[in-house]
Amino acid sequence: MSYQVLARKYRPNSFDEVIGQDHVVQVIKNSIEQERVHQAFLFSGTRGVGKTTIARLLAKCLNCMSSDSPTSQPCNKCESSISIQEGKSIDFLEIDAASRTGVEHMRELLSSVHTSPSVSRFKIFLIDEVHMLSKGSFNALLKTLEEPPSHVIFLMATTDPEKVPKTVISRCLQLNLKTVSRDELQEHFKKICEKEGIKSDDESLSLVAKSAEGSVRDGLTLLDQAIAHGNGKLVANDVKKLLGTIDDSLIHELLDSITDGRKEDAFKTLNDIEKLNPDYEALLKDLISNIHEVSLHQVLEDSSKEPIINIASKMDEQYCQLIYEIGLNSFQKIHTHPSPREAVEMCLLRMLAFQPVQNMNSGETKTQKKKANKAQIKTVKKEKPPINKEVAQESHGINSSSWPALFNDMQLSSFAKNYFGNLSFARLNDQKIFLCGSKDQLDIPEKIISEFEEKIKDKFGNIEIGLEEGISSSSPNKINEENKIKDIEKTKKELSSDSDIKDFLDEFDGEIEIVTKIKN
Repeated sequence: MSYQVLARKYRPNSFDEVIGQDHVVQVIKNSIEQERVHQAFLFSGTRGVGKTTIARLLAKCLNCMSSDSPTSQPCNKCESSISIQEGKSIDFLEIDAASRTGVEHMRELLSSVHTSPSVSRFKIFLIDEVHMLSKGSFNALLKTLEEPPSHVIFLMATTDPEKVPKTVISRCLQLNLKTVSRDELQEHFKKICEKEGIKSDDESLSLVAKSAEGSVRDGLTLLDQAIAHGNGKLVANDVKKLLGTIDDSLIHELLDSITDGRKEDAFKTLNDIEKLNPDYEALLKDLISNIHEVSLHQVLEDSSKEPIINIASKMDEQYCQLIYEIGLNSFQKIHTHPSPREAVEMCLLRMLAFQPVQNMNSGETKTQKKKANKAQIKTVKKEKPPINKEVAQESHGINSSSWPALFNDMQLSSFAKNYFGNLSFARLNDQKIFLCGSKDQLDIPEKIISEFEEKIKDKFGNIEIGLEEGISSSSPNKINEENKIKDIEKTKKELSSDSDIKDFLDEFDGEIEIVTKIKN
């Protein structure tokens, strides 16, 4: 007898054997037991999660002849159950919509709807990949789907429910199948290996389950390949070679080099990875996943992995968000590059290029830097001489006219510039600068306020900041925008007065547009 692949050999023959879809199985069982079976079912979900398998099980339940009515536990022994399982039932028609998209095929199918089932309880139509049907086919199906004969049940499966017309979905009981968790897949594969007499370990099964990405069928296909590759057994190193999987230690080493700005070490690690003949798309995905873990640990501190904890402690949080976006962008465009290797190299170069200057070639952690910064601030405070309150405003020249220019001279982060640049100078009283704005404009994070106060003290001495509600009529951002508009109009006027440019514009019926460069 020819070999039967694992995906077919271990296809569930009852609802108890279905994994990861308890919510769908429960709905079907309840509807059968309560005799409230819907006239049409739509099973949606990604590939290999059990859409057609569950549809066939439902067909067996409805037509099982071991009882006088539909049952939630098919016997798998009666003629009807066996014929459905073997694809030989004349009352169970399975149609592949991808190869029968035309309206003439649908009309041919519907012509047999009113004919009573030959030997079974129901005449059941299973339309796989139903979203592939043409618009005309859907229109032909609508009326029958809404009021089918009592002996007819429609079962439909799709990987893309968005392409199924709403008018069709509204006539069906839609059941969405989810991807199966990695733990459930690993346990399922372990049981299969035991039944097949295949030696395996948890690491190799975990690798297969991870690569399956929630698909039972894909996972069983990979398991078949891994068993063949390992000559009848599963060994982690062999599975890694087959799948092109990279050891986590190399990913952590690569990410650590990026964090510290060690360019040579980063590319040395990449060269070491190349010797393993990796799947570069999977490499990028693993790198992005590890950056995601670092970002989560920075907020939740929930990781138990020592390398992740170490990287999270010294990586700037904003930089972490930036390189995640760089990695994601590179992953999405990997197939547009001349080669996957080049895509990964350019991704690393971008990550290293945007490395914060203060962090490059530094082994200090974020905690150490914060302590050092606090110590410096305290030292500055002690060394600064006391400021005479009576001459504070005059000596610094702080007033509503000078404030925008003074504000623009301060070295602030983009966040602080955006928040405080929208506020106007109100007054200077008792060593305190009062800024005003609307209620929404005054809703500034404490972290940004602290940064701004430090910059003010560095520039003007021991002066505090006060915020109050008021009309922000002359904020630095508003004045900067007005000055920009004036400069543009001035430039346009100067260009328009040039005789050569004027002749050119008249010749081609053109106009002058000023393009400004966005500053980094």
